[in-house]
Amino acid sequence: MRAVIQRVSEASVRWDGGESSIGPGYCILLGVAETDAERDAGYLADKILRLRVFSDEAGKFNLSAIQVKAAFLVVSQFTLFADARGQNRPSFLHAARPEQGIALLDRFTARLRESGLPVQTRFLRHPDGGAIGQRRPGHDRPEHRRVGPQDRLTRQAAAIHTKYGR
Repeated sequence: MRAVIQRVSEASVRWDGGESSIGPGYCILLGVAETDAERDAGYLADKILRLRVFSDEAGKFNLSAIQVKAAFLVVSQFTLFADARGQNRPSFLHAARPEQGIALLDRFTARLRESGLPVQTRFLRHPDGGAIGQRRPGHDRPEHRRVGPQDRLTRQAAAIHTKYGR
C-alpha cells in the first residue's frame, strides 16, 4: 500500500452524483498493490493515526491526528502504482484488482473509524469503469507525506546500515 497524505484545512472530492468533504485533517490518496494484505491496511492506518505532524502550542510537530481530532478524506488512487520505467505509457500491473482494492480500502478506513474520528471515503474507478472524481484539498501548510508498510523495511535497513557501517 502507498499513501500520499496532505494535511488540510478542508478537502472535498466530487464525482458523478455526489461529493464528500471534510474540515481540518488529512486528505489521503491510497493505492493498493496486488501483493498487499489486511495486515498492511492495519499497519498503515495505525501509522497515519500516530503520525505527529500537527503543531502544538510551540509550533512544533508534536501532535497526532487523534490528539487534534482530525478528519480523514480517503480517496483510492491506483495510479500510485504506475510504472513508467523504460516506457512512455505507464503500466498499472502492480496495482490491485478492484475487488482486492476495495476490500483493503474498506479495512483501512474501518481501522481509522475505530479511532472515533470522522472518515469520508471514495473509491475512484478506472476511467474505463466510470467518471473519476475531482479532488480539492485546502492546504493547511505544505505538509505531504508518503508512507507505506515498506517503511518497516527501510527502517530495518537503516538500522543495519548504522550498526554495521554499510
